[in-house]
Amino acid sequence: MLTFIPSQDSQTIAFKIEGTITKENLQELEREISERFSKDQPFNAYAVIGQVKVPTINALIEEAKIDMKRWSQYNKLAVVSEKNWLGTITDLGDLLPGIEAKHFKANEAEQAWNWIKG
Repeated sequence: MLTFIPSQDSQTIAFKIEGTITKENLQELEREISERFSKDQPFNAYAVIGQVKVPTINALIEEAKIDMKRWSQYNKLAVVSEKNWLGTITDLGDLLPGIEAKHFKANEAEQAWNWIKG
């Protein structure tokens, strides 16, 4: 499930992921991004990741479509989670051109916001 949370920055979309992510959840995320940011406007993402289950195949396909469509717009990605494997994936994302990605533990949420706004 995807839930939008209040953002502390006008250039950042903030959301929480819990349970199973569906194609519909990702379409909702794409609609929110489209409404808030023009096609060429860079934006950040602040993602709080809780207990997640393996996404559906349709969700994975939808995520790939969103990523390809918005790739040049991503600026910073802050992932807040206690999952160590998400830290590894986030670090790999930081290697991609044009995107800064950083993993934070749940008790570092304020540091995550400071980093994304900085």
